[in-house]
Amino acid sequence: MRVLVVEDERVLADAIATGLRREALAVDVAYDGAGALERAGVNEYDVIVLDRDLPRIHGDDVCKQLVAQRYPARIIMLTAAGELDDKVEGLSIGADDYLAKPFAFAELIARVRALGRRASAPLPPVLERAGIVLDPSRREVLRDGRPVDLTRKEFAVLEVLLGAEGAVVSSEQLLEKAWDEHIDPFTNVVRVTMMTLRKKLGDPPVIETVPGVGYRL
Repeated sequence: MRVLVVEDERVLADAIATGLRREALAVDVAYDGAGALERAGVNEYDVIVLDRDLPRIHGDDVCKQLVAQRYPARIIMLTAAGELDDKVEGLSIGADDYLAKPFAFAELIARVRALGRRASAPLPPVLERAGIVLDPSRREVLRDGRPVDLTRKEFAVLEVLLGAEGAVVSSEQLLEKAWDEHIDPFTNVVRVTMMTLRKKLGDPPVIETVPGVGYRL
């Protein structure tokens, strides 16, 4: 899952991004509304964590523009104002969820994951296929009942493959969903990650390489 964090308090923005990355999510950060729209114009995000009180372009206006463009990401608004009227207003302009500051990080994670499951075709909270069971909320993977210890990036790649439900996923799609904007698209990072993932999942192999197209589980 790929997430954009938009927050002008840089310490908070970086802390949120770091926490989300520890949950095996790919995260980009923007510190103002203009930066948010610029990144959304280049990358496709599943969820946008959007602070409401932003400089340059207000968070409300960012939300309205994204909704008007039919941008596919789900939007969760963050604000210091937690009154009912503020929540209603935030949802009325197109946000999918609303979280008042200060908030528990565990709650933010749960809401981001819940929105991510709704960003495209609905997915179950636990993904299963070919003897592989992946539980995003627990950061747990099992192969035929055996625990598999994966790095955050391996976990993210496996989650994308399982979410495709048997469809082929290209290297470009994996880079889009499992890495952030700082990755060099011309590196062999996908191939290397796939090699280590296959090794950890063990035999018989469950990840198929489709030559010239991508990977399928």
